[in-house]
Amino acid sequence: MLNIRVRSLLVMLFDLAALLAAWWGAYLLRFNLSIPAEYFDSMLRTVMWAAPLQAIVFRAFGLYEGIWRFASIHDLLRIARAVAVSALLLAMVLLIARPSPSVPRSVMLLQPVLVLLLMCGARVLYRAWKEHRLYGPLRIQGKPVIVLGAGEAASSLLRELSRSSEWRVVGLLDDNPRKLRRTLAGQRILGPLSELERWARELRVQHAIIAMPSASHGARKLAATVCARAGVRPLTVPAFDDLMSGKVTVSKVRNVEVEDLLGRDPVWIDAPLLRTTLAGKVIMVTGAGGSIGSELCRQIAQFGPAQLVFFELNEFFLYRLLEEFEATFPELPTVGIAGDVKDPVRVDQVMRQYVPTVVFHAAAYKHVPLMEEINAWEAVRNNVLGTATIARAAVNYGAEEFVLVSTDKAVNPTNVMGATKRLAEMVCQSLQQSAGATRFEMVRFGNVLGSAGSVIPKFQEQIARGGPVTVTHPEITRYFMSIPEASRLVLQAASMGRGGEIFVMDMGESVKIADLARDMIRLSGLSEKEIRIEYSGLRPGEKLFEELLADDEQTMPTPHPKLRVAKAREVEQGWLDEILIWLRQPRVVPDAEVRRDLRRLIPEYQPSQRAELRSVPIEPSAAATG
Repeated sequence: MLNIRVRSLLVMLFDLAALLAAWWGAYLLRFNLSIPAEYFDSMLRTVMWAAPLQAIVFRAFGLYEGIWRFASIHDLLRIARAVAVSALLLAMVLLIARPSPSVPRSVMLLQPVLVLLLMCGARVLYRAWKEHRLYGPLRIQGKPVIVLGAGEAASSLLRELSRSSEWRVVGLLDDNPRKLRRTLAGQRILGPLSELERWARELRVQHAIIAMPSASHGARKLAATVCARAGVRPLTVPAFDDLMSGKVTVSKVRNVEVEDLLGRDPVWIDAPLLRTTLAGKVIMVTGAGGSIGSELCRQIAQFGPAQLVFFELNEFFLYRLLEEFEATFPELPTVGIAGDVKDPVRVDQVMRQYVPTVVFHAAAYKHVPLMEEINAWEAVRNNVLGTATIARAAVNYGAEEFVLVSTDKAVNPTNVMGATKRLAEMVCQSLQQSAGATRFEMVRFGNVLGSAGSVIPKFQEQIARGGPVTVTHPEITRYFMSIPEASRLVLQAASMGRGGEIFVMDMGESVKIADLARDMIRLSGLSEKEIRIEYSGLRPGEKLFEELLADDEQTMPTPHPKLRVAKAREVEQGWLDEILIWLRQPRVVPDAEVRRDLRRLIPEYQPSQRAELRSVPIEPSAAATG
């Protein structure tokens, strides 16, 4: 192997030879391949000092610092600039020196063109030869794959996959009719995405790579759906934001996950407004170790708070979050508080010690069937009494804002969990009437992708076991959004609120759970014949369709297109005192009594018939009949 200095010297010698050859070639072209004797002598005398002069310019431009094997457009442009400067300098010297006979002007124009062709051409040919030696044999190896999309990302992907022994691209598909039958990086664009099944069958392809990182989510979702229905295993390139940040390259393909089918286009947030709300302030997050709570903490950390207080009951979740922040945000002051939101002594001590400016209350019991029976009273105490305890402490210690993370299940609730979240909203509405400087905001959203206890991890486990996949009802639908999207919208609502609003998120289109199960089975590379779908019937408290109050009659618009304000029923003065007496009963209230009291407190609450049938009626308590 030659060392770097020897290689640079050889490149310089080659370029010097190219200068001499170009000078001779320019004279040959000028005189129709027959150079007169007097001009031949002048050419030899001139070239002996002109070529070294140009070589010095080339060295000054750093042409010998690169490696030919990796010659790029940037390198070729640098050569072009060096040649142009050297040609101008040479022309000036020739005008001053005035050799006899003088150098023809056409030679001064032709020589730099020939130099450029020789130098650039040699580098390009060397790179092509080197890559053919290194990677050429790999082109006939690897698994055949079709690339979906024929844009810049696909072009970069093809170049990088040409060096891979894992994949062998056999064609591209793109819906742009102007690209049909054309080629990209040597690969033919075979047709639109709808023809994937046909081409996969003809070319015996079992994988497709979706190379559309900057396309809308709808376009990427369509591509993934086409793959699933064609029986082709879909892969995708990294997200556009990750590619732009330089975290990954386009060749780092990964499997398409169900989140890619259900997720949506990125949500914009008003960063300057959020920075005003969060920067330099003490922020407290309850339920900080949960899915939403931990993502809220990550998002808040980007806006430079003075301190971030994690309040969490689960010791392991708290430990894991602290470890993560020590690694990812080492400069941010954080404190981990183990505590129960229902414990007024602990809550008061924490509020007094840290005096948070903004409190995000994400601690809650949220699993509908689990909270419907046996645990109904615990759901009430955790979701309602916990909210009241944290919220009153926030008021007492002068917090500027209190943000409650609520749910779409609080709309016309049919289950205990939804009813308790509606009661928590009403607690905040009541406190807003006498809160003074503290602003209360409530944010409702639907199912969050990948959150603990959600349907997607359950389906993944069932598919991994070989099925069956259990769906409660063939017509049941749900709204889905990603954890980062939900968290960003919670922060956006916090920055926009003036006090007392219930913000409703635009959840997009609802998804039929049965269709979701089918897509997940196909994405796993299996068919419904191999993994059955079974219907188990609606669970206690479960709705067939969720409501969001997202229409114009029941909500009002905000400056953000994905947030609206619900027109919720107002709460009477003194209502909270009665609720607190009920919540502080020194006993475990039976499920039937809990549901009866919830109906009295929330007129829109209508428990499911199944829950009513399972309840055992008991005598009403004095606290309940008040």
